Amino acid sequence: MVKVIMGLKGEGKTKKLIDLVKKALGEERGDVVVIEKNADLTYDIPYQARLVQVGDTGYDFLKGVISGLHSGNYDITYIFIDNLFKLSGDKDLGKAEQFLNWCESFSEKENVKFTMTVSADSATATDGIKKFF
Repeated sequence: MVKVIMGLKGEGKTKKLIDLVKKALGEERGDVVVIEKNADLTYDIPYQARLVQVGDTGYDFLKGVISGLHSGNYDITYIFIDNLFKLSGDKDLGKAEQFLNWCESFSEKENVKFTMTVSADSATATDGIKKFF
């Protein structure tokens, strides 16, 4: 399962993400991971969630981070990504769609759920991205 929360800056995407992290911690049987660019969420998410800080990376590096996290801990059942465009350093919707499709494939194969925020107007989303809303 891959879910995207898309909207312009200030629309409450991160707040929704934090609420979903808290909910997942109560419902998931495995570990919950939150990936973000800065340590902004340190005091907002419960300590039970593993917070991973990653700088400007690109989508390929981000795939490697996710794969590495999972290979080091097969108990991960949910991965949250805050602000995909900021984290990847790339606002290309086509590349974002390819990354989301990769996440969907990874999710099905490894039984890991994904939820991520994207700071962009949801009206500009491609059909391939809209299927994750």
